[in-house]
Amino acid sequence: MSAPRVSIIILNWNGWRDTIECLESLYRITYPNYDIIVVDNNSQNDSIQKIKEYAEGKIEVDSKFFKYNPSNKPIKVFEISEDEAKQGDFNKPLYEKFDPDRRMILIKNNDNYGFAGGNNVGIKFALCALNPEYVLLLNNDTVVDKNFLRELVKIAERDEKIGIVGPKIYYYSNPDIIWHAGGKINMWLGKRTMRGYQKRDGPEYGLLSNVDFVAGAALLIKVKTIQEVGLLDTTYFVYTEDVDWCHRATKAGYNIMYVPTAKVWHKVSISSGGEVSPVSLYYITRNTLIFMKKHAKVYQWVTYVMFSGFLFLRRFLLVNLSRKKALIKGVTWHLKHNTSH
Repeated sequence: MSAPRVSIIILNWNGWRDTIECLESLYRITYPNYDIIVVDNNSQNDSIQKIKEYAEGKIEVDSKFFKYNPSNKPIKVFEISEDEAKQGDFNKPLYEKFDPDRRMILIKNNDNYGFAGGNNVGIKFALCALNPEYVLLLNNDTVVDKNFLRELVKIAERDEKIGIVGPKIYYYSNPDIIWHAGGKINMWLGKRTMRGYQKRDGPEYGLLSNVDFVAGAALLIKVKTIQEVGLLDTTYFVYTEDVDWCHRATKAGYNIMYVPTAKVWHKVSISSGGEVSPVSLYYITRNTLIFMKKHAKVYQWVTYVMFSGFLFLRRFLLVNLSRKKALIKGVTWHLKHNTSH
């Protein structure tokens, strides 16, 4: 039985150094049937040129996780515009002549569409042009274990009701410390909890588990699940869209599985300046409200408003002026926009 085709989508925005390290780790994986689609979200630096130079073998990747492999260079880059991607317009017969570790699709977006919008361009192209059975979202600031995709697909193939799977994600800077081992959603409090967060790896994080969500930093979803629940919700722009996607899949009857034997290392929040940056606070505050408007029952709002009000006040008192402004902006955004679904 042949391995199901997986289209891997990596979103790049001004982050070519992280992207080429991620790519170099991907081109070492043991899984035999995959596509790599780099979607550039209208970078304002020389990211596209640097990624192509990497593919030509002109830039060697220095990583603490692996040694650079010159033997698969040059990598054939199929460079297409956003408009061509929307039409599924590229040279597929030529593309299919190359082995997975000797080819790359590079889509150049016309604007920065955020995490959701940028990935959606890649997803729609993959579904139109490549006919995969799975789509993998992978942050550009990650490094993967060579067996991670084989492990994810193996679990996903066990049951048709498994819609989404995700790996164990460690901190890149602290390779034995967990960042994400699946997550739980408390709709009464509007709270999302990541299992294993900042904990040293141990037996309790070694069990295959049914969870409420897995992180969009490394998320494998079946195409039939996408066809049923739709694409990422671009209202979020960045943050929470992965939780929303998983929750929609759960409501459609699919299971979300955490796969501990699949391992990824993540340079957490480098692109936004840190987990408590003003940008992060704004989007987390705004997007939590969007999520609750979409999914919470009327009776869950009573406890949510009480809890979130307390949390907002606590944060507001503890943070500096720029973060205070971000918190207020995250709430007042809803006064100008109707996001009910």
